[in-house]
Amino acid sequence: MKTTELNFDYPPELIATHPQHPSRVLYNLSGHNSELTWPEFLNQFKAGDILVINDTKVLKRRVFSDDGLEILFLDSPSDHSVLGKDDKASVWTVLFPSKKLKLGDKIPMPLGLTAELVQKGIPQTIKLSEPVDEAYFNQVGELPLPPYIQKARNERHNRTGENQAYQTVWADKPGSLAAPTASLHFSPQDLELLKSKGVDVITLTLHVGLGTFLPVTAETLDAHVMHEEWVEIPTHHWKKIKDAKANGQSVWALGTTVVRSLESQALGRFELRHHAYSGATDLMIRPGFEFQVVDRLLTNFHQPQSTLIALVMAFAGKENVLKTYQWAIEKKFRLFSYGDLTYWKRGAE
Repeated sequence: MKTTELNFDYPPELIATHPQHPSRVLYNLSGHNSELTWPEFLNQFKAGDILVINDTKVLKRRVFSDDGLEILFLDSPSDHSVLGKDDKASVWTVLFPSKKLKLGDKIPMPLGLTAELVQKGIPQTIKLSEPVDEAYFNQVGELPLPPYIQKARNERHNRTGENQAYQTVWADKPGSLAAPTASLHFSPQDLELLKSKGVDVITLTLHVGLGTFLPVTAETLDAHVMHEEWVEIPTHHWKKIKDAKANGQSVWALGTTVVRSLESQALGRFELRHHAYSGATDLMIRPGFEFQVVDRLLTNFHQPQSTLIALVMAFAGKENVLKTYQWAIEKKFRLFSYGDLTYWKRGAE
C-alpha cells in the first residue's frame, strides 16, 4: 500500500487544542455516518459486552535544553556498546531536531547537566554527564504533547492543567510517551454507568512509543519500520475476552493501542509470565488484516500518513474511512489527540 493512500486534506483550524466534554461522537456503520450524543453513544453498549481500556500512564519525558532544544527522552538502552564498558554516563535514545548538530556536540541541559550527541538518525542517542531517573524528568520535564497541538496553539509548553488533561482518569502504570487519547473522553462516571448496564470494563497495558506516533515517511507501508511497544494483558482478562467472543458478545476496543494489543495476543505474539501475557509487539495493522478479536473500535481522528489511520482503514475500509473523514470535516468535527471520538462498527445489524 502506498503511503499517499493515507492522505487527506483538512483545515488547520479544526485541530483541537484542548479537550471538550462531552465529546461529539461520529458513528460509522457499513459506510453510513451519523452523529450521536454522548448519552446515545453510551446506550450502544449491551449487557455482556466487553470494553477494553489501556491503563498506561504518560511520562513527563519532554525536556527543553537551556538553549531551547526540545528533546523527547525515549528510553535508556541496555546496550551501551557505543560508549565502551567503562563509561558510567547515562545513555538515552531521544528524538530532537539534531540536523544542525555534529557528533560530539554538547547540549546544555537543566540542573547543570550536559548532553553529548553520540549517534544520529531516528531516534538519536545522547550521553548525559550524569545518570538521571524519573525524579529528574518529573522536576524538569513536561508531558509530550503532539507537535501539531503546539503549532496550532503557537505555544511550545504545557498549559496549566495539562497534567490532568493529557492523562486518562485511570492511568496507572507509567511508561507511555503519548496518551491513548480516545480514553480522554471518558469519566469515572461513564465507566460506572457502563458497568451498571452489565458491561465488563477490563484493562491491559500498552506503553505508547514510536510504534504508535512515528509517521510513515517511506513510500510504502511495507517499507516502514514499525517500532516495538511493550504490552501486558492479565490472563483472567484475556479469558473474559475469549468467553465473550464464544458467547457472541461484542468486544469494544477503546483506542488503537488496545486493538494492537488484542490482535497481537490473538496472533500469539506474547509469552505467559506471572499471570499475564506480555511482550513487545511491532504489529502493523493495515488494509487486508483479518481481525480476530475486536468488534467495535472507538478512536479519535488520526493524522494523514500515520499507521493509525491505516489501522482504521483495515477495520472499516480505506474508501469508507476517507469518505467519513471528509464528511466529518464538512461537519466541523474537532480533529486529532484532543479532538472528537469516532465509533466504527463492522457489519449491518
